[in-house]
Amino acid sequence: MQNLHKIKQDMCDIGSRIYNRQFAAANDGNITVRVSENEVLCTPTLQCKGYLKPDDIALIDMTGKQISGRKKRSSEALLHLEIYRQREDIKSVVHCHPPHATAFAIAREPIPQCILPEVEVFLGDVPITKYETPGGQNFADTIIPFVNRTNIMILANHGTVSYGETVEQAYWWTEILDSYCRMLMLAKQLGNVSFLSGQKSQELLDLKDQWGYKDPRNTSDYEDCDICANDIFRDSWAESGVERRAFPAPPAVKTPAAPAAAAAGNEEALVKAITDEVIRQMQKS
Repeated sequence: MQNLHKIKQDMCDIGSRIYNRQFAAANDGNITVRVSENEVLCTPTLQCKGYLKPDDIALIDMTGKQISGRKKRSSEALLHLEIYRQREDIKSVVHCHPPHATAFAIAREPIPQCILPEVEVFLGDVPITKYETPGGQNFADTIIPFVNRTNIMILANHGTVSYGETVEQAYWWTEILDSYCRMLMLAKQLGNVSFLSGQKSQELLDLKDQWGYKDPRNTSDYEDCDICANDIFRDSWAESGVERRAFPAPPAVKTPAAPAAAAAGNEEALVKAITDEVIRQMQKS
């Protein structure tokens, strides 16, 4: 039997960490934990996450109806519930507005891959959803194209949502992403961002496997594409208004391998390289 009071205390602790890291100003953000097939603990609306108490946490059902609690549940609970519906393995969801990651949400700039080992192991490619007004089911539905292939998303012009087997794990993904986004901005100011090679990035994916970390992506997601090229979610960019502006593609993407393919007599690879480059140029225009 679950200790609901202990879970509520854990939610309050994560709320405090979110507030102290300046991931949520004023009453921003919300946290949930699924405690049964039809019951979810949910932080209240219009309350600072830095000063939560266990008694503030509401209990809601999977339709969003409040079952108990002296304070009204978060207005964005439907986003969390949709994640639980799509991912039976998920037990906690954290939504907040970490400033560096949210800057990418506002710029609609894709998060570069193959730069920091920890990001490759723990996060992988991070999608950006299309924008919808927060609170309703349309907003909740924006996560559906991505939820089964990642454990963290950037919500366009809004913030982040991350999820995991525990509330602390769900929060970790947010902290890793925001720290990474800050590093990217600092490196950009220094004037250079160096990429890992595809081979070294594949080695990190192999290590992830050996260490037993679950990867929601299918192996096929990065088997036939350039691991470092943000190819996994590229087909969603046009609808979401995502485009590379601040961070260019890694060298392997900017320079197709057409000459090498031709030298090897691999006509099929040559046609594919040329086609991919034409599509990329069309998407930019």
